[in-house]
Amino acid sequence: MHAPDDNQSTLTVHLPDASATDRFGERLAPVLRAGTVVWLDGDLGAGKTALVRALLRARGHAGTVKSPTYALVEIYVISKIYWYHFDFYRFNFPEEFVDAGFSDYFRDDAVCLVEWPEKAAGHVPAPDLMLVFRFAGAGRTLDIVARSEEGRKCLNTLVSHWPDVAG
Repeated sequence: MHAPDDNQSTLTVHLPDASATDRFGERLAPVLRAGTVVWLDGDLGAGKTALVRALLRARGHAGTVKSPTYALVEIYVISKIYWYHFDFYRFNFPEEFVDAGFSDYFRDDAVCLVEWPEKAAGHVPAPDLMLVFRFAGAGRTLDIVARSEEGRKCLNTLVSHWPDVAG
């Protein structure tokens, strides 16, 4: 992990395959607390929904986890915490976030996982963590960027519990 400046810390992880994405999701899931906002950035097919699926399964969700591309949001309630998985890919205008009433979902009793947040620019709350997926050969590289004090706590907990997470 390195700290490029005082306001942000970054951890880079290589995910060579789907099982590595699942293992990373199992490690990240317990450090996400209610009230956390996570932005997921990356090209189509980069692994954003796959990681969300791994996070939810690691928290005990046994049902289907599908991409919210058409529904815009999928809702999961696990241990009294609401998990909202948003996908704003189909937004034509950022104001659609407001029109849909999505600001009501960003609460202290929820973890909000947001794909394509730039499509709701100026309306979607700032992230605590930003997960940036990039294709790397057959696998993926994932940058986990802490963008708030809560995000730094998540990142520090992740690294302290699994020091090999970036290896």
